[in-house]
This record gives sequence, C-alpha cells and structure tokens, in this order.
Amino acid sequence: MPGPDSTALAGVDATADAVVKIAALRRTKALATGALLLCVGVFIAAKLLENRYPAMALVAAFAEAATIGGLADWYAVVALFKRPLGLPIPHTAIIPSNQTRIADNLGRFIEANFLAPGPVREKLKEVDFAALVADWLADGRRAAGLSRFVSKLVPQMLSAIEQSGLREFAGKRMLDELEKVQVAPLAADLLSAFTDDRGHQKLFDEFIRAVAKFLNDDRALSVMRQKIHDELPTVFNLFRADAYLLTKIVASAGALLEEVKADQDHPLREEFDQFARRMIERLKTSKDYAKRAEKLKQDLLERPEMRDLAGTLWGSLRAFLEQDAKSANGAVRSHLANMFVEIGSNLARDPQIRADMNAGFVVALASFIENQKSGVSTFIADQVKRWDLGQLTRLVELNIGKDLQYIRFNGMVIGGLAGLALYALEHLFAAN
Repeated sequence: MPGPDSTALAGVDATADAVVKIAALRRTKALATGALLLCVGVFIAAKLLENRYPAMALVAAFAEAATIGGLADWYAVVALFKRPLGLPIPHTAIIPSNQTRIADNLGRFIEANFLAPGPVREKLKEVDFAALVADWLADGRRAAGLSRFVSKLVPQMLSAIEQSGLREFAGKRMLDELEKVQVAPLAADLLSAFTDDRGHQKLFDEFIRAVAKFLNDDRALSVMRQKIHDELPTVFNLFRADAYLLTKIVASAGALLEEVKADQDHPLREEFDQFARRMIERLKTSKDYAKRAEKLKQDLLERPEMRDLAGTLWGSLRAFLEQDAKSANGAVRSHLANMFVEIGSNLARDPQIRADMNAGFVVALASFIENQKSGVSTFIADQVKRWDLGQLTRLVELNIGKDLQYIRFNGMVIGGLAGLALYALEHLFAAN
C-alpha cells in the first residue's frame, strides 16, 4: 500500500514511539510488496516451465491465485485511506469520504457505551474522593495556600454582602429576635446558673471588701463623722461624742465584716442566699416583674443606638477582617489553615464520613455527566469533523497500518490455497 513518507508521519507525533511505528510500518509494507512481486515472478516462471515440468502447473495455480488475492487485499487496504492509483473508483477513500458520519457515530458510540449511567457510577465508585480531599487538606502547606486564597476573597465577599442587602436584613432580624426574647425568665435562668455555682457569694465577698475599704478611707470617715456631728445635739458634741460613735460604728462594722468573711455559713450569707432565691422566683413567676423587664427591653431596643448597633458591629467587623486579610500572619488566615488541616485529619480518621462524602461525589458527578454527555458527544463529533483529512489518515494508518499490511500476506496465502483447490477440482471434474 503506498504510504506517507517518514517526514509526513513524523508530523503526527514526533515521539520516539512514533518513530518506531513508522519504521515498523515501512518494513511491513516493503515485505508485503516484495511478497506480491515474488508471487508474480513465481507465476511467470512456473508458466514458462509448465510444459517441461507438469508439476509446475500446481505452482503456477498457487502463484496466480496468490497474486490475485494479494492485489485484491492491496486494493481493499488502500481504499480505506485513499483512491487506488488516484482513480475515481466508487466506495474508495472510505475514511476521508465518511469523516462526518464517522465523527457523529463515534460521538454517539462514546455517549452510549462510555457515558451510560451504570458504567459511569461503577467507575466513580472505584475512586476514594474523600481520601483525596483529606490528604490534600491535611497537608499544612496546601491548607496554608487555601487559607491564603480564601482570605484574599474576604473584601469581595464583604462587598457582596453589603450590596446584597444582607447586612440590613441581618440587623433587622437580630432586633426582631431580640423583641421575642422574654427577659424575666432569661434573667432568672442566668441568675439561677450564677447562684448554683455560688457565684453570688463571690460577689458578696467583693461587696464586703468594698465596704471594708470604705470604712478605712479617711475621707469617707470624715464625711460620716460630720453627718453624726450634724445630727447630735450640741451638748453631745461638746464631749466629742461624734468621734466616739464613729469609732464604735466602724469597729462594730469591721468586726462583723471579718466574721462574715471567715464564716461561709454566716447568717448574713444565708440571708443573701434567700434574697437571691426570692429574686429568682419573682423573675420566674411575677407578672409585675415580667412587665417591668419587657418595658425596660422595649425602651432599650427603641433607642437610636440599638437601631444603629447592627451597622456599628458590621463596620467594626469589616474593618477588622479587611485589615487582618492584608496581614501575612493574620488571625483569620491562621485559623483557616488550622481548620482545614483539622478537617482533613478528622476526615481521614472517620470512615463513615468518607463513605457519605464518596456517595455524594458519585451522585453529583454522575448527574453532571448524565446532563452533559450529549454535549460531550457533540464536542467529540465536532472535533473529529475539524480534523485535517491528511492528518487523520496518517494518524489511523500509523496506528493500525502495520496490522492492515498483514491482510495482504493473508490474502496471498488464502488466495494461493484457494487457487490450488480450484485447480485440483478442475482437473478432478475433467478426469471424470
């Protein structure tokens, strides 16, 4: 079969593998052509010697049929790629003449057989997508790179949130939810949790220390003495009764405070416990307390400062995030990197989550391929239609041309054997 030279074929694929294929194809074609010429030579020689050596008739019959078979197969192989001897014979140059039909059929074949839902899902199930994600995230360098990429998107995300009206919506929703909160029961629960941990007694201790500090303050004692002086009759002040009373009051109060500080079961502490319990009960059950708490909440929410609270919080948050995103060692970037690494590590340790993720990947990717497979079919067909005919022919010939040349060898052998059989049958019937 006449074929392209090595330079043309090398343009298809200049790799070492292509060079090997080109050399093998040329050798096989030369052998096939040589075998065909040998059959012609043997046929001529046998015919010339047939009268002298009758047995040469068998050789001539074999060589003649082998030549015919070789020529027929040469024609068949050449007709796949081009017109034999350049003649406009119908149904030749099959591949170039049917490029469009081959492209469409190839696209439909791939869509029907390679992109069918069943095979696609089975193939996707072989891939452990979750493990790949886990390994990728668990790598500190990759996690840091991903966190750096995400942090760079922070300004755009913040701008998108503002432009979408999400900030105003979140602020309104926050105030709406605050209006639904019943303050008195919430305060009762908080106070109950505080007292269960005896936090109120710690607060009481702080109160005792504050009072003790007050009683030891010279300015405070001077004010108290003046108050006592003003209230006592003048005759008592002549004997400095104000100083005596102040000293007694301070001494008694100090002694009492020391007793309370030292005794965790002191009656004053018990009285404070009862006060806290009564307050909690009233907050839970008293309608009057509930109304007062709701009125206080409404007054607070109606203040302009509360209405602007969402905007203020958002502005502070945005300023922090934008400044942090610009820093190479920002807190957000660092926390994101650690979070990604932790996600990867946890994912690697949890087979159930990996199984669920893989199932999700299979469903998502299979659905995507199912929706896009017609587009893939069209894409493949369009690409094949745009291929250069000469390049397409050379590409096919390069990859299967060597095998096609063996058809010529087979044609000569089968043809020769068929010629012998026909020659034998001819003489058998002639003898009868």
